[in-house]
Amino acid sequence: MLSKIPIHIEKLRKEDLDREILRAAIIAELDAINLYEQMADMSQNKNIRKLLLDVAKEEKTHVGEFHTLLLAEDPQQKDELEEGKREVKELLDER
Repeated sequence: MLSKIPIHIEKLRKEDLDREILRAAIIAELDAINLYEQMADMSQNKNIRKLLLDVAKEEKTHVGEFHTLLLAEDPQQKDELEEGKREVKELLDER
């Protein structure tokens, strides 16, 4: 099962291509995490579960790597991430 990049590369402006590649890589890693964790939940074999959860953890590191580079490549993404953090903090502080 191979994933397809969820964007039309030929329609992108050249200056947007690398950021979209990073976003597609993040999506692929998140998909892999979900798949491995779901399979671990289904397996009755403790060794298989252990391995799948370990691989899922590695994929989470990959998400962090791609996300870190995306924030360096896209200042607007960085600003919006910070805005999202502020909004969640405000929401949770209201409780």
